[in-house]
Amino acid sequence: MSSVAVPIPMPQVDAWLHRRQSEGGTCTTCGLLAWFEGPCPTLRELRGRVRTRWSGFERLRLMAATAPGGDSWPHWAPRADDDMDQHVSAAPSAPMSSTGELDAVVASLIALPLPSAVPPWRLLLLPRTGGFALLLLADHALLDGVSLMTLMRSLLDGDDSSARPSNGAGALETAARLPLADKARALVDLLPMARPLPFHGRVDSDRAVSWSELDGIEMEAARGALPSGRASTNAVLLSATAGALRELGAVGRAPLLPTACALVPVDVRGRGREGVLGNHYATVRLPFPLRGGPLQRLSAAVSRTARDELKRRAQAQASLVDSRPRRRDLLNEAFGRYADSPYYSSLLCSSVRSHVERLALGPARMTGLSGIPPLSPNSPLAVTMTLYGPRCVVTVVSDRAHRAWGSRLAALITDDIRSLRS
Repeated sequence: MSSVAVPIPMPQVDAWLHRRQSEGGTCTTCGLLAWFEGPCPTLRELRGRVRTRWSGFERLRLMAATAPGGDSWPHWAPRADDDMDQHVSAAPSAPMSSTGELDAVVASLIALPLPSAVPPWRLLLLPRTGGFALLLLADHALLDGVSLMTLMRSLLDGDDSSARPSNGAGALETAARLPLADKARALVDLLPMARPLPFHGRVDSDRAVSWSELDGIEMEAARGALPSGRASTNAVLLSATAGALRELGAVGRAPLLPTACALVPVDVRGRGREGVLGNHYATVRLPFPLRGGPLQRLSAAVSRTARDELKRRAQAQASLVDSRPRRRDLLNEAFGRYADSPYYSSLLCSSVRSHVERLALGPARMTGLSGIPPLSPNSPLAVTMTLYGPRCVVTVVSDRAHRAWGSRLAALITDDIRSLRS
C-alpha cells in the first residue's frame, strides 16, 4: 500500500489545469516525442537510465490528493514509495514499419488521461524500423513543456548544460517586484482580443497529430528574410500560422476587430531555475498579422514578439495569477471559463528550442523532437514548432472532427516559411 504525505495546495496554474480534466472532462495529457536512428535499447536499459537520471526530480513523485478538512482546492502530495519502473513501458510489441503507425499510436496515447492512482507521467519506448521513438507523457497539471524538455535532455547523452534536477519553487520571485505599470498592463491584457472562428467548438475525445518539417537552412533563411534584421523563431511561427489560417479561409481576407490572436506560452523561470519542474509559464496573447504577403506579415510579427517585452508581460501575468487566493470562488471560476473561450484566444502557438545540438541514447542519435500540447476545451487545434539541431518540426494537434484542418495547417505553415527564401 502506498503512503502519501500531507497534501499541499496546488499553485493556481496547476489547479486550473487539474480541474479542466477532473471536472471539465477535457484531457490534459501533453507530450514530447523524440525520434532516434540506431539500435533500440531494451526496456531494462531504459528503466535503469530513468532511475539513475530522474531520481532527483521530486516533482515526478507528486500526485493529486484529497485535501484535509474538506478543502475543495486541488492539492499535491508526494508518493513516498513510488517506483519509477512502473512509469516506463514499451509499445507496441513489434517494431512499427511506417510513419502512419507511429502517428496512430501517438494520437491514441495523447487522447487518454493518465492514471490518477500514481504520479501522472509515463515514458514509452516505441520501436520502429531503423530506430525507435521515445514519447514522454504527463498531465499538464504536473509538467509544462519546458519541464518535458528538461527531462528529455537530462535522460540523454550530450547535454552539458543546466538540465539538472532543481527542486526550488521560486521561479516567480522576480515577478512579485514588477512595477505597478506592468501589473496594470497585465489587467488590460485580460480584455477580449479574439472572436470565434470556423473551427472553434466543443473538442471531441479523439486526437490526431500532423507533422511537417523544415531543415535548418530553410529556417535560417526565413529568420534572415527581412532587411531590418534577424527575426525570432516566435515571429516566424506567428507570421506563418497567420498566413496558413488566412489560406484556409478561417479568418477572411480583410478581418475586422476583434480578430484572431495566438496564445503564446512564455517561460518565467528565473536565472538558475532552469531545472525546476512544474508549471512556470504565463501565456501572452498576440494578434496574428493577417494582412499583406509573407514579408509584410513577418515584419508585423517581429514588432509584436520582442523578447524583453514578452518576458515582462509574462512575468506580470504570472504575478497576477499567483497573487490570487488559493480557494474556489466565482471570480476564479468565471475567469477559467473565459480563458477557455475563443474570445480570449484563437489557438495555442508555441515555439520551443532544445538548446542542444546533439543528443543520443547510447549509440542511437536523436534526429528530431516534437512538442505535443493538450487541446483547450473549445479550441480543437494547437500548433507547436520544435527546433533541434538542423531539424525544425511543426506539429498540429487536432481532435477527430478537425483532422483535415490539422494536416492542412501543418503543411501550409511550412510552405509559408519556405516562401520567405525567395
